[in-house]
Amino acid sequence: MTSANISIDGKAADYPVHAGSVGPEVIDIRKLYANTGRFTYDPGFTSTASCESKITYIDGDQGVLLHRGYPIEQLAEKSSFLEVAYLLMHGDLPSQQQHDEFKYLITRHTMVHEQLANFYRGFRRDAHPMAIMCGVVGALSAFYHDSTDIHDAKQREIACHRLIAKMPTIAAMAYKYSVGQPFLYPDNSLSYTGNFLRMTFGVPAEPYIINPVVEDALDKIFILHADHEQNASTSTVRLAGSSGANPFACIAAGIACLWGPAHGGANEAALEMLREIGRPERIPEFVARAKNKDDPFRLMGFGHRVYKNYDPRAKVLGEAATKVLDTLGISDPVLDTARELERVALSDDYFIEKKLYPNVDFYSGIILSAIGFPTSMFTALFALARTTGWIAQWTEMMEDKEQKIGRPRQLYTGSPRRDYVPIEQR
Repeated sequence: MTSANISIDGKAADYPVHAGSVGPEVIDIRKLYANTGRFTYDPGFTSTASCESKITYIDGDQGVLLHRGYPIEQLAEKSSFLEVAYLLMHGDLPSQQQHDEFKYLITRHTMVHEQLANFYRGFRRDAHPMAIMCGVVGALSAFYHDSTDIHDAKQREIACHRLIAKMPTIAAMAYKYSVGQPFLYPDNSLSYTGNFLRMTFGVPAEPYIINPVVEDALDKIFILHADHEQNASTSTVRLAGSSGANPFACIAAGIACLWGPAHGGANEAALEMLREIGRPERIPEFVARAKNKDDPFRLMGFGHRVYKNYDPRAKVLGEAATKVLDTLGISDPVLDTARELERVALSDDYFIEKKLYPNVDFYSGIILSAIGFPTSMFTALFALARTTGWIAQWTEMMEDKEQKIGRPRQLYTGSPRRDYVPIEQR
């Protein structure tokens, strides 16, 4: 094992350097404070590995995303969302028997407790779906006491299955409640994604016919959003879990973090931007504004905190967007604008120099809007898909013997010690 030597005030110490299976090496600084009396300062934790993980790997410079070693492009093209969920949870793609057993386990948990319908009715009709999902998912621990013992491996497994299975039902119910339509019970003869589409857009008065192109596109969106390494919401789930909180509370915490516009709400912002541009002829005007440092306008859907190359998920969704709009017979100027904006950005020196490539949010909003989802549901769908990754990460954390309760330190810049002064003397 190699080591890194750090010297402060003439006092030097060696720190182990660990190598992963791929990616950069990391310096183990757990003894830094004991040796030097100093901490590291890393706002946003952009240079800090908070855990060891075998689930997802990202190479932002090369535009690579791997789930358990499998390229995301291959999974999106050849796999199903439930198969990817099994992969994330168990480490390998399932055999046919394992797939069938896993599908059965998920399917038998798709219904939610009947009293949860009353819980929904406590919200205003215009409540944001993410507000509803935060509350309902957190409340699951009040309904399923038999799967909250985090020290029982079987209970942890049941909780994981319940969360993956019930999230589409919870999200669909949030949508139905907002539009004043009756809740639909799951139909377990359908696929995971097909069942969600029916619960969202179907009505009791007539059968719901699933469009296979729409089903496939939404399944791809779920796969592409299933996990993304130690992002803000995943780190939140792990941080909450490190305290010993039950899995339902941890996932509710992840949903709350995902709600932020800098994280899960980016696809909604990208779609609104494309609508603001309106048509391809106006693109030069908005590109010029994006380059102007004095103009607050920013091109949404371009650039990424991690990717400094073309987001591999955006390539998949760009093709899916065309298929969906062609199948539904939608002639959307927003898609034409998106295509032209992508072409301009990829050939413009300004965007190339700053490595502002299209990301996954650039096309996902167009697809979801074409399917019929209101923008308020976009982040809820993100949460539905990301639950599988959160569950896999939470499970891995629970089985990690080196994991401790999260406790970041700080660079304190407030007042030093001072004595209390009575109010009449101030």
